[in-house]
Amino acid sequence: MKVVIVGGVAGGASAAARLRRLDEKAQIIMLEKGEYISYANCGLPYYIGGVIKEKESLEVQTPQKLRDKLNIDVRINSEVKSINREEKSVTVHDKAHDRTYRESYDKLIISTGAEPVKANIPGADLKKVFTLRNIPDTLRIKGFVDTNKPKRALLIGAGFIGLEVAENLAKQDISVTVVELSDHVIGPLDFEMASIVHQHIKSKNVELYLNDSVESIIETDGRLDASLKSGRVITSDMVMMGIGVRPDNRLAVDAKLEVGKRGGIIVDQYLKTSDEDIYAIGDVIEVEDMITKGRVQIPLAGPANRQGRMAANNITGLGEKYPGTLGTAIVKLFDITIASTGSNERTLKSAGIDYEKSYTHSASHAGYYPGALPMSIKLLFARSGGALLGAQIIGYDGVDKRIDVIATAIYAKLTTYDLEKLELAYAPPYSSAKDPVNIAGYVASNILKGDLEIFHWDETDSIDTNKDMLLDVRPQEEYEMYHIPGAVNIPVTLIRKKLDDIPKDKNIYIYCNVGLNAYLAYRILKLNGYENVRTLSGSLKTYEPALMEQSNEDIFEYDRIKKDDEFVKVGSAESGIKADVDIEVDACALQCPGPILKVYENIQKMDYGQVLHITASDPGFEKDVRVWCQSTGNRLVDFKFDGSRFNAYIKKQLPEKRSSESPDKNDKTIIVLSGDLDKAIASFIIANGAGAMGRKVTMFFTFWGLNVLRRNERVKLKKDFLSRMFGIMMPRGSKRAKLSQMSMLGIGDKLIRNIMKKNNVESLEGLIEMAIRSGVNIVACTMTMDLMGIKKEELIEGIEFGGVASFLGAAENSDTSLFIS
Repeated sequence: MKVVIVGGVAGGASAAARLRRLDEKAQIIMLEKGEYISYANCGLPYYIGGVIKEKESLEVQTPQKLRDKLNIDVRINSEVKSINREEKSVTVHDKAHDRTYRESYDKLIISTGAEPVKANIPGADLKKVFTLRNIPDTLRIKGFVDTNKPKRALLIGAGFIGLEVAENLAKQDISVTVVELSDHVIGPLDFEMASIVHQHIKSKNVELYLNDSVESIIETDGRLDASLKSGRVITSDMVMMGIGVRPDNRLAVDAKLEVGKRGGIIVDQYLKTSDEDIYAIGDVIEVEDMITKGRVQIPLAGPANRQGRMAANNITGLGEKYPGTLGTAIVKLFDITIASTGSNERTLKSAGIDYEKSYTHSASHAGYYPGALPMSIKLLFARSGGALLGAQIIGYDGVDKRIDVIATAIYAKLTTYDLEKLELAYAPPYSSAKDPVNIAGYVASNILKGDLEIFHWDETDSIDTNKDMLLDVRPQEEYEMYHIPGAVNIPVTLIRKKLDDIPKDKNIYIYCNVGLNAYLAYRILKLNGYENVRTLSGSLKTYEPALMEQSNEDIFEYDRIKKDDEFVKVGSAESGIKADVDIEVDACALQCPGPILKVYENIQKMDYGQVLHITASDPGFEKDVRVWCQSTGNRLVDFKFDGSRFNAYIKKQLPEKRSSESPDKNDKTIIVLSGDLDKAIASFIIANGAGAMGRKVTMFFTFWGLNVLRRNERVKLKKDFLSRMFGIMMPRGSKRAKLSQMSMLGIGDKLIRNIMKKNNVESLEGLIEMAIRSGVNIVACTMTMDLMGIKKEELIEGIEFGGVASFLGAAENSDTSLFIS
């Protein structure tokens, strides 16, 4: 038997290797129009970014290896020009020798793959406009970057490949702009999940334009000006097209093989085309979607390799059916991992499938084991029976494991109820006793069983809070920091005591941070006779990113981008930086503002030119440390995520000299009139944060605020009667401070302190000590001290004493004055 394979990359090479293992006597000829076979398409962006160092690493197999090991006749630079079905031959152009010949076959496999879509716009054919599909494309891009040292790159399209290229160009210290026609990046994701990705992209200083497109590209003085539909003009040194791929179906169309509406070759379950002797595999074909049963194109390496193996099996008579595809995919984008499997909402709606969805936010492993990081899971399932239809996962660690578990469950036709019961490996460094997949199963099953009624993020704004009740069950201090407009706050711990405040004749909509406390509150109300109750699926962790600004527009101006900017782009580490680190600090156990305060404390002790390496586990640390470095004039040499920790390398630098004629007034003053616990905590968090930014901070304590500065222990002093009475009636010291609301005879005060301790937030006493140590100027108003009978000996050490002039003098050099009352 003679088998000719057209195309020698993923599917073609897999088919050739399998054929030889099944039939030692078969004549196998592989015809590849390029000079490379079986190369790592998915690794191409990482060669551009320097992650993969050697070009040879991209070559999985070489023609000579296939000839020597498998006795396969590999012919590179051999382009098949036509298929002659009647005589069962192909016409081949041998480019190396510029000759054309015919090659007969008994069986033919078409594995021509797909080709990049190039926008039909003026300027698309300019030399500095690139597409990425194969090794020659990669070498051209890599050569251009290495030789021309571009400052700015424009990427058109925000799919998997486009964003991988964006990351790898950013690692080359190139300022990257991404323009996407859709309202979100990565097509398989639904909008609210993509919104999490948008926020991460923005944190990396990548310019992101959504709902926009490039209409023309003009080269002027060596630069490219891309005109957008919105009217903006983006100036760059290079443009990458990443708007998708189309099947390379020319041979099939010319040979009058059946082709689908999307251009893919139609094949049956055995991967056979409309010609009995011709098979087709890989990106060039349309296959059945396992969920919707419709025909789809899935340009992924995994399916192509499996199809190559199956085509070989079927040619040799094994009769193996291709079951269809789930389109399971995964991509790394800077620090996060994004994965999907099965159908998304758009696909399910288009197919008319009745579905429900749930959102869960779990830690990647046991929370008490260091390095646990957040993971968001969206599960799609049938309303009737709970069949799994799809999943989308975004997180820092362990995403690959969970998407593979769910993809396997879908393939095995398991349901949400089965996810509850899966016995998955557990040890604290890897998972929790209830794995995130189990948690997703619990929540979805509760919804189907009626144990939990939900509403979704995009339904929230339609709630009429004049008629219905939007109930926030988080602690009061979290509610005061941020809440959905119109929401009423009753912490979950108080729900049972506050039932009289929750009307039974209204619809009750409950939310918290991630959904657990909302579910607990829901069950309490349902078991107390409330009928119309729902919880916000995924709660604020899903709601907030979707409501944020999604794009990241106009953050670059071409001529302001310099290689010696004091703020270095992510990933551009100085040579030998690790060897030059002077101080190592671990801040992984701390929450905001703890890591930044650690940065400030250690930078203060260092000499100019020395480097601090600090690690943290709080995802918000990246944004904070970037802003801190920009504000203080120190240099963020590198910032990276190592899989479990965020690593910042900071070089201490001399601040820029300011003009003596117009000095900047950027000090901060805080007037503290209140002695309430929550307000005192807030004032010291702000003060410490401003101090860590290198600002001079003055806190002026007067009237009831003075009680926060009193010593916690009694000080024996001679006082007149009125002063003694004032002292008895007022709380003595920070440890006796009460919450401004819901103190509940001290229960609420203890609760907030316990919550702070649990979340590694400094206590009020720790914040005061930190402020004094970092140089915050704490001033006690002497006039008020006299009025209230408070003596200097009663106040803590490390503070100053002054009158209104002290405050006014500090305020004159401040750009911000806060009143805490």
